[in-house]
Amino acid sequence: MVTLEFGWSILSGGLTLAVMILPTIIRTSEEAIRAVPKSYREVSFSLGATSWQTVKKVILPNALPGIVTGVMLSIGRAIGETAAVIFTAGSSLRIPSSIFDSTRTMAVHFYILAREGISAENAYSTAATLIIAVLMVNLSAYWLMHRFIAKRS
Repeated sequence: MVTLEFGWSILSGGLTLAVMILPTIIRTSEEAIRAVPKSYREVSFSLGATSWQTVKKVILPNALPGIVTGVMLSIGRAIGETAAVIFTAGSSLRIPSSIFDSTRTMAVHFYILAREGISAENAYSTAATLIIAVLMVNLSAYWLMHRFIAKRS
């Protein structure tokens, strides 16, 4: 983010995390789309559907659980990211007033508390909150996947 001259900011950290998780999202989406049986496409084409109709009505609905799972797992990974965020979003304690202000994520907060020995109790509570947040992201991905599967059955 040096080239864009954003400095330590929420925008800089967000763009960095987006670039970091994008390959995972793309790869899981590719695999989810490839996992749709070829016979589904063939049946759609044989019924006279266009390529766009096949993608919209057959391929994407069947690949959606895999795509959503990949996105949710990538978000879980981004929540726990420390190194990239500390160098792009900074580690300011004050509440930011715009996306161009520095901030401190929970992962960075935990790192600073644990590394510098400021407060073991606060470090433990921050770690527990992070674990719960990642668990909630994973559980919601699991719930969404099963909801889509149940809807398709």
